Amino acid sequence: MDMRRIVAVLAEDAEQQIQDQVWKLEPSERTLALETQAGLRDVVGPRDVQEALPQIKRLEHLRETLAVLAISLARTHGRLAWFLSGALNALEPVLRWRAMPVDRGSTFGTVLPSPEEYAEAEDAVRRLQYALAVITAEMVDLGSVRPNQQADGV
Repeated sequence: MDMRRIVAVLAEDAEQQIQDQVWKLEPSERTLALETQAGLRDVVGPRDVQEALPQIKRLEHLRETLAVLAISLARTHGRLAWFLSGALNALEPVLRWRAMPVDRGSTFGTVLPSPEEYAEAEDAVRRLQYALAVITAEMVDLGSVRPNQQADGV
């Protein structure tokens, strides 16, 4: 299963748990999830921006993504930790990538990823960004909104 699909399944599960109120974020979890989302957004930008970068910079950005996720994971527990752990697991192939050719000697098991693999990993990070936005969105209790309530307070 590719990274995009793993992240999509992970995100769908998290979004469903939030919607079903199985997973209720505490304020500290919401703050950490928002920080994580911002960190991911700072590292991996829109597709056209990422694709214009040299491969070594793209790999650097993807490794920074792993660092953002790992630091966030270290600061939490419970469902948010499980979600972040799943995200790290999905992006695990990035750990084996290298951007430089081999002159001689061992590569320590690293491989040169294809442009498609870079795009797949970056798309997975963007999906994680979106999932964190959904997870952290404030849920509105429709029972607390009066039908004739107007936006201007009149």
